[in-house]
Amino acid sequence: MILSIDFYNFNLSIFPIVNLKPYIEILNFETFSGRKYPKLPLQYQVFGPELGTVPLVVINHALTGNSQVTGENGWWNEAVGVGKPIDTERYTVLTFDIPGNGYQNTFRIENPKEWVARDVARLFLMGLSYLGVEKGFALVGNSVGGGIAWEMVALAPDLFQHFIAVATDWKSSDWIIANSLIQEQILENSSNPLHDARMHAMLCYRSPKSFKIKFERSINTDKAPLHNVETWLFHHGDKLEKRFSLTAYRLMNQLVKSIDVSQGRTSFESAMSEVKTQIHIIGTNSDLYFVPEENRETYHILQQMGKKVTYHEIDSVHGHDAFLIEYQQLDSILREII
Repeated sequence: MILSIDFYNFNLSIFPIVNLKPYIEILNFETFSGRKYPKLPLQYQVFGPELGTVPLVVINHALTGNSQVTGENGWWNEAVGVGKPIDTERYTVLTFDIPGNGYQNTFRIENPKEWVARDVARLFLMGLSYLGVEKGFALVGNSVGGGIAWEMVALAPDLFQHFIAVATDWKSSDWIIANSLIQEQILENSSNPLHDARMHAMLCYRSPKSFKIKFERSINTDKAPLHNVETWLFHHGDKLEKRFSLTAYRLMNQLVKSIDVSQGRTSFESAMSEVKTQIHIIGTNSDLYFVPEENRETYHILQQMGKKVTYHEIDSVHGHDAFLIEYQQLDSILREII
């Protein structure tokens, strides 16, 4: 049960924010690095029926996402909403904002090196405990949000009936750590850091074949001699720069780099030994970031351990971002699971 987890000493209080989401104010939170926060706001949103009236689905957002998972400006409207696979008429959907992600909130984490993904997992579990959640139907995590979700499952091995891991893994691979280092260097040294880091990141989220099909080495007639692939990258840099902050991006990049369920434990197997949750892994055959080979290996390890686990794979040329593009395939997979 969630109440058996060692969260360190903490007290919680709640207060409303006009026109924004409610906050849970967590007092005296300490990260694993030893950084202490006398007060730390945990922002969240609830969609669908009131908490406690129907089964609960908790969704962890991806790197540039937030708690607005559905509705106006919802980043995952194709998967969450009335009549969608995660149906907000059948389920209560709860989403937390990763503290410091900058979404309608002035709270900033100035030194992201003091944080790891497990710190966020602990905060989310504290939030669930405060809200009185003793059992959840499903936990869904996308990309870095999925890495945080893996940490939550290890900390609370019987809190959720299902865990759906989308385009993610329980660890940051050497490849992800290397790309995160390049992101850090761009963020520290570029004169246009957020814009340029996003341009590089888009190469991680797509695939060479996706670019070939989309652009075919074409020239942008309005901005010649630039190729369309170049103006597309500039566009994504500009777009993120207008809606994201540098401090938030630094934090999220650090969290991606720090996912490791096995850290401080004997192994991944030992971390999963007490887990009762049914685990559903969704990979993409062209993902160059959280690569499918790692997902398949995790599936086989859990299978050999006798865990309830399934593996699904999206067939796409679009790489990591396929979970945001291949909605028909994802729809079918999610409906099969849920």
